[in-house]
Amino acid sequence: MKKALTFIACFMLSASVFAQIKYEKFESRTLNTTRELKIKLPKNYDPSSGIKHPVIVVFDGDYLFEPVVGQVSYQTYFDGMPESIVVGVVQGYERFYDSYFDEVTGLPIESGARFYQFVGEELIPYIDSKYNTSKFRVAIGHDIMGNFINSFMFSDKPVFQAYINLSPDFKGNMNDNIANRVKWVKDDVFYYLATSDDDIPHIRKTVEATDVMLKSTENKALTYYFDKLEGDSHYTMVTGAISKAMDQIFDIYKPLDEKELTEKVLTYEGTLDHYIEKRYNRIEDLFGIHKPIPEEEFEKVVKIAEEREDLESLEKLGKLANKNMPKSSLGTYYLALHAERIGKTKKATKLYEEALTLEETPKFNKEFIMAQVEKLKFVAEETEEKVED
Repeated sequence: MKKALTFIACFMLSASVFAQIKYEKFESRTLNTTRELKIKLPKNYDPSSGIKHPVIVVFDGDYLFEPVVGQVSYQTYFDGMPESIVVGVVQGYERFYDSYFDEVTGLPIESGARFYQFVGEELIPYIDSKYNTSKFRVAIGHDIMGNFINSFMFSDKPVFQAYINLSPDFKGNMNDNIANRVKWVKDDVFYYLATSDDDIPHIRKTVEATDVMLKSTENKALTYYFDKLEGDSHYTMVTGAISKAMDQIFDIYKPLDEKELTEKVLTYEGTLDHYIEKRYNRIEDLFGIHKPIPEEEFEKVVKIAEEREDLESLEKLGKLANKNMPKSSLGTYYLALHAERIGKTKKATKLYEEALTLEETPKFNKEFIMAQVEKLKFVAEETEEKVED
């Protein structure tokens, strides 16, 4: 019975997600034809808000769009990635003309060059003009379109910052060109490459050879990931690879986990307000979106500060929380806690009382803070009696 209810719930969620998909006809002057687009906006998309969204362009949108949308919806639900706009380009039999390439370089020519121009000069500007988009764009391609998406990397100003290559069928010298190109990129670029142990043999061998070249690249601007999925074919590997790619590309966007807290925050040289502020500034720099530091993140880092017996970090985290959430009592509570720990009882009492006038948090509600005030007043009274005696 429970399994049946779970299945029904998942089915209803899927139905809700895919009911929000928009289908548009796009008239391209470059291609001199009309192309069908599938567009999935974030669940609570508000065109009047200032919130920006990364754009994920899915080539072979006929069959690849739905798996990507499902994974984006899933990871967004658990705050594993920012709410994104997914655009699927339906290609059908046109994919062979869209991906037409030079046999030596592997780069698009003729009809392939026209499709390349369509994406960069028509499709992307159209999406940017119509929706609230951020500067971060992801290209996803499978097989021959996995080869094609790499051509965007050779532009002086690439329209994509992340490339998800799903069992790409590299043509000509494309893989060598990629290996040479990523050595010199100056702006941040994410590059994901995947194959499987049951992939088409010549594709698997070329992908593995490309992996060897890319792993030896020393360039801090490049973030490279490789996966070889087990037990999957050229086609069944797609869903698992999409999941892994999204998980890794947007890794920094996710909330702090135990691994990062233990390996990076605990051992950080400097005050912890710098660590968390740099982390969230990095999110904004990479993805072009502003993600406020949530209360839960402050609580995790304060816990580490206490473990380090780092009172300076405790005070600075309180100030940072006040700067980010001036209406919340959280920052003032941490400042009060700091004053209490260094023996400034009167200052601590005053700050706790100030926290009572602000919005309470789930962990530090008014009743809890009031208890801290009463405790300090009791301690102060006991101290005065001892002095008088």
